[in-house]
Amino acid sequence: MALLGQEPDDIATFSALLQDATLRLADVGYDRKARRLACLVNRFRREVDAPSRIRCAFRIETVGAVQRAGWPADPEAVTAILSLDRQGDWLVITCAGGIAIRARVEVIELVLEDMGEPWATTRVPSHD
Repeated sequence: MALLGQEPDDIATFSALLQDATLRLADVGYDRKARRLACLVNRFRREVDAPSRIRCAFRIETVGAVQRAGWPADPEAVTAILSLDRQGDWLVITCAGGIAIRARVEVIELVLEDMGEPWATTRVPSHD
């Protein structure tokens, strides 16, 4: 699957697809020259019946600045994405454990691209 989002309404779709994706903080990178924030995640596939995950690249383009909050000292730390939201000129990736990444964007340009083959999982995210 590959998905491009360029409208404000697309943010909710991307948020739903990214919810419960696991993110190793070392797999977050900002290329200032290219103006791109990229994250490699293990996305939980809600669009299929059998529980599975797939490696996925998520990119935010036209990024002028990036801020992070609650970032642990361990770059190998893993968190789960809870949501993607827009707050003015900022797109905010909110993660478990009080971790957040903010990207200031000129226009909305999101790319989500599955990579490789999915794998089965017995760990199904639940929200109580």
